[in-house]
Amino acid sequence: MKKVFALLSIAGLLTFANFNGVMAQDVTSGEATEQVAEETAVAEDMAAPIEEAAAAADDTKSFHQVLKEKYIQGGAGWMTPVLLCLIFGMALVIERILYLNMATTNVKKLLDGIEDNVKGGNYEGAKELCRNTRGPVASIFYQGLDRVGQGLENVEKAVTSYGGVQMARLENNLTWIGLFIALAPSFGFLGTVVGMVQAFDDIEVAGDISPTVVAGGMKVALLTTIFGLIVAIILQIFYNYILTKIESLVDQMEDGSISFMDILVKYHK
Repeated sequence: MKKVFALLSIAGLLTFANFNGVMAQDVTSGEATEQVAEETAVAEDMAAPIEEAAAAADDTKSFHQVLKEKYIQGGAGWMTPVLLCLIFGMALVIERILYLNMATTNVKKLLDGIEDNVKGGNYEGAKELCRNTRGPVASIFYQGLDRVGQGLENVEKAVTSYGGVQMARLENNLTWIGLFIALAPSFGFLGTVVGMVQAFDDIEVAGDISPTVVAGGMKVALLTTIFGLIVAIILQIFYNYILTKIESLVDQMEDGSISFMDILVKYHK
């Protein structure tokens, strides 16, 4: 009988020990699960701002990327002529601006040097001064000094004639710049008309006036006009600047020529 009670006691103790072990494992497992859940939530909270920042970075595109996308959407066949108008037009604009800046002369200083030489009868020195001075004004004065021996009337004719030649040189390539100003929006409008025809063809194929088809086709069609107008505006601004610069140089040439003739009349013998 005692052995039975002893066996039952041992079995009860073993059962109780196993139950406590299972309970402990369940508690430990539950705590581990809660810890993993907390770490996952924290990771998700930390990942959310990163994902938002990445999405914001994708939405924020550089001007170059946007311009490239719009160029592709407008169609290379119609956007390329507009781009070529901008490239060739700006090349001519830069050439004219550099030429006109180099043609600018300090007329007062040049006239003072010519007067000092002519006063002493040193016409060769005055001609050398004109040769060493760049710009159309100096070239005109040189042509006049080169004909001093033929009389003041011939000098005046030479100054007037060569002044017209220099004015034509100042206005060189302006016709081509004006052509590109006119061509850029013309290519844009032509691309828009063709794009609208294609949009109506898409509507005809679809058999329904879908807002998506109409809006997409119209957007692509109008992109060529937008770029054409932008190119024309840019070139027109520089064109007007060049005209203003030419007018300033022409005024210098006219005023300088009058002062130059006054010097010759005063000191020529």
